[in-house]
Amino acid sequence: MKDYIKNIEDGERRFFTEPVEFRAEDDNVIEGYAAVFNKDSVDFGGWTERIAPGAFTEVLADDVVALFNHDMNLVLGRNGKNVTITQDETGLKYQIKLPDTSLARDVRNLIKEGIIHQSSFAFTVKEQQWQRNGDKPSVRTISKIKRLFDVSPVTSPAYKDSTVGARSFAETKEPEQILSASLMEMEIILNKNGIKK
Repeated sequence: MKDYIKNIEDGERRFFTEPVEFRAEDDNVIEGYAAVFNKDSVDFGGWTERIAPGAFTEVLADDVVALFNHDMNLVLGRNGKNVTITQDETGLKYQIKLPDTSLARDVRNLIKEGIIHQSSFAFTVKEQQWQRNGDKPSVRTISKIKRLFDVSPVTSPAYKDSTVGARSFAETKEPEQILSASLMEMEIILNKNGIKK
């Protein structure tokens, strides 16, 4: 699978363990939360992340595709056609009316069996804030999404790293804070400045 998001400047993706399930009245419609508000991420190496309520307000009409595992060759739908994307008090919710394709039938069966049960989304950030917490991990709060590229039911969170978030974190460091940076942060700072290890 060619990872298209790596070719998008500042492109990021996140995975959530919120369940993907069928709408009660129609087993041809899957729904889930691609993002959940105010839920802290895992520690990305000195920082965690959360998405503020309302962060998706400006991107709900974007030309978003529903993919399986973020693979552009495994298309399940498109926003405004057979995909509905909404934002509620919980987060970014999506519904996909599965098309009559072999891929959609396979995905439907994998969800029914509980093999597929996670969601993900790909995006770029418009506004963010950083909060330092002393010895605890810093917190990145994403307050506004710039562009939403896809929502995807996924088999497993294969991309737990966040190079753009890590780069942004490194850029906010004060010189004295760099001295106490983790190895990962130091590598990012060195790479950013063109210094070879």
